[in-house]
Amino acid sequence: MTPAPPASDAPPPIRVLVCDDQALVRTGYVTIFSAQPDMEVVGEAENGREAVEAARRLRPDVVVMDIRMPLLDGIEATRQLAGPGAESAPRVMVVTTFNVDAYVYDALRAGASGFLLKDAPPATLVSGIRTVAAGEALLAPAVTRHLIGHFAEHLRPADTARPARDDVVRALTPRELEVLESIAEGLSNAEIAARLFITPETVKTYVSRILTKLGLRDRVQAVVLAYRVGLVTGTG
Repeated sequence: MTPAPPASDAPPPIRVLVCDDQALVRTGYVTIFSAQPDMEVVGEAENGREAVEAARRLRPDVVVMDIRMPLLDGIEATRQLAGPGAESAPRVMVVTTFNVDAYVYDALRAGASGFLLKDAPPATLVSGIRTVAAGEALLAPAVTRHLIGHFAEHLRPADTARPARDDVVRALTPRELEVLESIAEGLSNAEIAARLFITPETVKTYVSRILTKLGLRDRVQAVVLAYRVGLVTGTG
């Protein structure tokens, strides 16, 4: 009797949907991601409308989303797929160009789990897919600082932010507030640990508690919330 092959402990591949209106860009992404043993490109879309339809049909784990696309832009497509009330939402990774797109902040508010620049090297793109698929926010500290500097005026809270700010303050302990403010400033876990004289593992615990208490999905949403309610203002 032929023995059954041993069961594989390998997790299923990360299902990726590529959305960009430029065929050459899509081909590049598909080539890069398909070459990874832990990834499977399940589809492509050339505009936001196709992206939404394909994502709902194919159920990808991660959607690589351009911002400027015809028929429906990447921001609205992201909102429909991963915004408030979205069911079984895929992770959306926005890939854009700072010098062209002034809508990155809006994309994050719409539900994106992170973003990269289009000129990122292939290894960074691949790492980004894995990071987002694992449920982590792809918001590198250096990029956070860039975002803050680039959109400081846009991130300034409105006068109506005070009640929401008070709700956040009441929900968190003083130490959790310190951690949230540090996240919004673009500090990594190691940098937060050094600032607050605690271990990186303790920082991770605080971050998890903050997300749970505030009903946030990931670190990106924590940064957006901190700016929206005025915990930090980007004004220096």
